[in-house]
Amino acid sequence: MLFGAGHVGCAVARVLARLPLRLTWVDSRDDAFPAGPAAGFMSRIDCRSTDTPLAEVSDAPSDAVFLVMTHSHALDFDLVRAILDRGDARLCGMIGSNAKHENFARRLRARGCSEAAIARLHCPIGAPGINGKEPEVIAIAVAAELLQLRGTRFDARPAQRRTDGTHAPQTLEGPRP
Repeated sequence: MLFGAGHVGCAVARVLARLPLRLTWVDSRDDAFPAGPAAGFMSRIDCRSTDTPLAEVSDAPSDAVFLVMTHSHALDFDLVRAILDRGDARLCGMIGSNAKHENFARRLRARGCSEAAIARLHCPIGAPGINGKEPEVIAIAVAAELLQLRGTRFDARPAQRRTDGTHAPQTLEGPRP
C-alpha cells in the first residue's frame, strides 16, 4: 500500500511496478496519478483516488506493507496512526528524516500510542547505505528494503539507530527470498 502520488511516490511506484509485488497506490487528489505516455508503467498497479485514504488502511489485508509519503504531514500522521493502531502491518514505513520520526513519535505518545507501536514506525524508509534525496534514489532504496522483506515477517522490535542517524537493518524472521 503506497500512499502519495507526488514526485517521490511516482518514482517508487515506477520501480515497484517492475517487481514481483502487488501494489495498491492511493492518493486523495484526482489528478495526482500520471497520465498519457508517462503512465505506461501503471498497468500493474491498482490506483485508488479517494477522499478517504484512511479507509484504505482499514481495508488492507493483514500483514500488508504500508509506505506513507503523501503531500501532507497531517495526512501522513493520520495514516501512520491508523496503520500502527491496526497492529498487524508487516511494515509501516514513512518517508522523512529522523526529526520527522521524533516529531511523530512525540505526537503519537501524546495521543496514547504505546512505545511498542511507535517502535514499528520505520522512518526514514529505505535500505541503509543508499544515500540521496533524488526521487529515483529513494525509490531504489525503498525497493531494496521491500525485497529484503519478501517471504518474511517483519520483526516489530525497535529499530536500532546508528550514530549517523540511519536505521540498522531490521531482524527478520523466516527464510530469506
